[in-house]
Amino acid sequence: MKAISAVLLHEQGSPVMARRALKLASLAAAASGIYLYGNKFMDPNDFGVVRVGRAIATTAVITYDYLTSLRNVPYGSEEYDFLKSQVHLRSAERLRELCCANRGTFIKVGQHLGALDYLLPEEYTRTLKVLHSQAPQSTRQEIEQVIREDLGKEVPRIYWELSTRRVLLMEFMEGGQVNDKAYMEKNGIDVNEISRNLGKLYSEMIFVNGFVHCDPHPGNVLVKKCPDSGKAYIILLDHGLYQVLSESFRMDYCRLWQALIKADMKRVQKYSRRLGAGDLYPLFACMLTARSWESVNRGIDQSPVSASEDVEIRSNAAAYLPQITQLLNSVPRQMLLLLKTNDLLRGIESALHTRASASSFLNMSRCCIRAVSTYQRSKSHSIFRRIHISLTEALSLWQINLYELFLWLKGSGLGNWVIAFLSRMHHST
Repeated sequence: MKAISAVLLHEQGSPVMARRALKLASLAAAASGIYLYGNKFMDPNDFGVVRVGRAIATTAVITYDYLTSLRNVPYGSEEYDFLKSQVHLRSAERLRELCCANRGTFIKVGQHLGALDYLLPEEYTRTLKVLHSQAPQSTRQEIEQVIREDLGKEVPRIYWELSTRRVLLMEFMEGGQVNDKAYMEKNGIDVNEISRNLGKLYSEMIFVNGFVHCDPHPGNVLVKKCPDSGKAYIILLDHGLYQVLSESFRMDYCRLWQALIKADMKRVQKYSRRLGAGDLYPLFACMLTARSWESVNRGIDQSPVSASEDVEIRSNAAAYLPQITQLLNSVPRQMLLLLKTNDLLRGIESALHTRASASSFLNMSRCCIRAVSTYQRSKSHSIFRRIHISLTEALSLWQINLYELFLWLKGSGLGNWVIAFLSRMHHST
């Protein structure tokens, strides 16, 4: 729907606009299909005639609303902006109702969309966020039916040994959602520390272990401050969707991120192609980093996302929907889940206003270096070669630590004083 609204901004009232809007709606449906396939949430009920009918009807109503509501309103006027916001809101509410009615996979898609603060209009994300914590609940009878089928009991006690492939019994945990900045400030939790530790957590899972929790929407990631130690904890919920990365995929992905962080465009192209992106590797790099192609070429650790870059990203997301759909259809299933995970993590960073900080990329670099070095040592039969790999690893990690210290000094009062002192010394000689 974001794509449809973007077309309407420039071509309101024209037949071309109508054709393009309907085409983009179809492409959005195709992208959703790829998304659902990649996540393997394939409940047979999701393909029921009623569910499909609801989805088609909702898409048609939303498309018609966009095509007609802004047709005769001057573009750029206050009335236009107001009506556009109202169309966004109505469309988002219809999508939420569709997700609640169809449940299952549609809830997962709605939760994903609700976390994309940095990409979708605020009316959509605000409306769909309720699916993170207030998704429709299964009835007691439905829960007991699954439990009876898998455990042979009516209402079992909560033990891990009673869990099956379909029933995951977990301890109830208190905490606030990871994107709830107000909750963290109220409870004295450092949002920068949470963002940094969340990045470390997922970097370890993806690059080092290759075993990844792939559903980190805000309803599945809580934060809690221990009253005794004062330490803040990150709590992962809903362990029903994990991805095991193959070794070859994990190494290519590590090397791609190393190339992105170093702005090594030749290696970015090489490893993007190896991961299935083909000629769309520039778009692939932008999707992974949530940065513009200019920022990717300059180095994604050089500066945070600016307001102008954020506008550019939002605009291009609609303009490149056909290419995005083609790309999603080309990359392996493992990448589909990681792209979804990246989107959700970037959305959390955006909500906490910690997006694309240098520290997140430095922590990612550490994990990539460790992962590649461990892999190289495992493939080497020479003790001297293994020693060389270990020394190179230690040197690379030391360089990152030194650069991190430099950034800290640069941003601190002490660092500014040192720079000013050295400058005075230079001019006095």
